[in-house]
Amino acid sequence: MPESLALLLSVAIFPGGAFALALGLGLKGIDRRVAARLQRRVGPPLLQPFFDLIKLSRKKTMVPDAACRPLFLALPAVGAASMLLAAALVPIANVYLPSPALGNMLVLFYLLVVPGMVLMLAGSASGSPFGAIGFSREMMLMLAYESPIVLVLVAAGLRAGGGDGIVLSLSDIAAYQQAHGAFLLDPAMWPTLLAFAAFLPANLGTVPFDTPEAETEVLEGPLLEYSGAPLGLFKVMSALKAVVVLNLGICLFFPATPDGLLPGLGAHLLKLLPMAAGVTLLRVSMGRMRVDQAFRFFFKWPLALAAAGIAAVALS
Repeated sequence: MPESLALLLSVAIFPGGAFALALGLGLKGIDRRVAARLQRRVGPPLLQPFFDLIKLSRKKTMVPDAACRPLFLALPAVGAASMLLAAALVPIANVYLPSPALGNMLVLFYLLVVPGMVLMLAGSASGSPFGAIGFSREMMLMLAYESPIVLVLVAAGLRAGGGDGIVLSLSDIAAYQQAHGAFLLDPAMWPTLLAFAAFLPANLGTVPFDTPEAETEVLEGPLLEYSGAPLGLFKVMSALKAVVVLNLGICLFFPATPDGLLPGLGAHLLKLLPMAAGVTLLRVSMGRMRVDQAFRFFFKWPLALAAAGIAAVALS
């Protein structure tokens, strides 16, 4: 198969594209249903995120008079496209290895920044005061949670390098763990694991770190003025980002799966479910942090844990 066609299929079909979108929407459906059960509610159908997306695609798109129309309409597509590409950058052990032409860990890091940037610009482009508040909150949170994830990636790269420098290929990091054991069972990597666990809900924008889009405070913040297909693209971006970040956690800490497409993919999906359940449990058991509380939390604990992880790897 020509490399260009393989790259296109990986971005548009599997593991990105249609597969990642269906998986992300399915995880959101499970999240909403499990959260409802934990709160003693019936909850929506498992397929409700799919229904919402179809409904939004048929709704009229309203653009505020005060909005910057070209930017307002282009940003959702940029965010969704960035996550489509990011989904194809994370390897699935014994199932999928990304092509070096797509990039490495540094490219993925920059792509993970795009959704937050898109939300900030969307809030600003809408002309809404609630969007401006969401802009400032998202900017503060990004400054807080992006610092630990940089150190997490450095620690994983150093560990996989075995003293010979930093490994920037996620495929090589996964292969190292298959040969030497998962980082999940490596005591030197436990501080790094805890730092990533804190990064996960913040990057996904869930409670207690959902202050930029807090419905009871800023009425969805940056997304308040969005409707129709553009809002649907933001939902697509969110679903894809969930898959990317969860896949990244598996790749960094416990990537090993059985040989073969179906056994390997099945084992990978079984790893996704407890991670997603952990995010759901945190969401229903905690209240929302103020943005200043979240900012202090990340610079006090996850950043310190990530730095301790690098020190532990360097000394071990």
